Amino acid sequence: MNNYINEFIQYSKKEKHLAENSLQAYKRDLVEFLNIMDEKQIFDLRDVKNTAVVAYLLKLKNDGKSAATVNRKIASLRSFYNFMLMQKHMSENPTNNIKSPKIERKTIEYLSFEEIDRLLAQPDKSVKGVRDRAILELLYATGIRVSEIIYTNVEDINLRMGFVTCTGEHGKARIIPMGRPARAALEEYIYETRAKLLKNENSEEKALLLNYYGERMTRQGLWKLLKDYAKIAGIDKLTPQTLRNSFAVHMIQNGADLKSLQELLGHEDLAATQIYLSVSKNRIKDVYDKSHPRA
Repeated sequence: MNNYINEFIQYSKKEKHLAENSLQAYKRDLVEFLNIMDEKQIFDLRDVKNTAVVAYLLKLKNDGKSAATVNRKIASLRSFYNFMLMQKHMSENPTNNIKSPKIERKTIEYLSFEEIDRLLAQPDKSVKGVRDRAILELLYATGIRVSEIIYTNVEDINLRMGFVTCTGEHGKARIIPMGRPARAALEEYIYETRAKLLKNENSEEKALLLNYYGERMTRQGLWKLLKDYAKIAGIDKLTPQTLRNSFAVHMIQNGADLKSLQELLGHEDLAATQIYLSVSKNRIKDVYDKSHPRA
């Protein structure tokens, strides 16, 4: 039955333009589901019933999977079986009436303005330092995801107009403006330093961010870079998501409207952007409690 899964993955790639990470996540979830159905003597995904899906979700829960993980796997199954219905491979969707578990809203981790300034002051003037300053400035200036910055090419940066063209998780391109500090850091890196990282002068490598091998920087390399600078700057925890959160929270605190922020972040659903509003409301309450004489 892997043929149906492969057919679904190809459809999602060509018609829905999903990113490679999303496609791989779909495939992993569906292959895992297929293997578990095999154990239950259900060898054809078209024979899966609602009860089998419920049993699968109970197994995930008993295995200690988080609500977020279970929700993702439910979403994968729903998408797959909607595709099966659309292709007329089935007449009923076995994921109908399956409720997703509620996810406890996590506290949003972000840096203060002072911590951001301290972090951005860490890179030196070495080849690595100039590159790293460009990375930190770009992450904070635009709020782009780690997967997006990794796959950004030099041609996606427009220094004259001051924006980066970013292709998001769903294959939709968006234009994100950036301020003068980020433009200055990128200009120094692109015109003065990037060529020094290329091992071959005739290399046609298009990646914006290069590692010491002259190749596109990896996700793991970027995470390590942030971890090292966080330690130097005395910041407890720093991830690409922390900088993305900092971008969003600081935009809200300085008067950005949710709709504009949604476009900048590349969120499909406005609800995903609204979580940052709660941080701003909590801050306003803290200011009131500390400032008003009769609070």
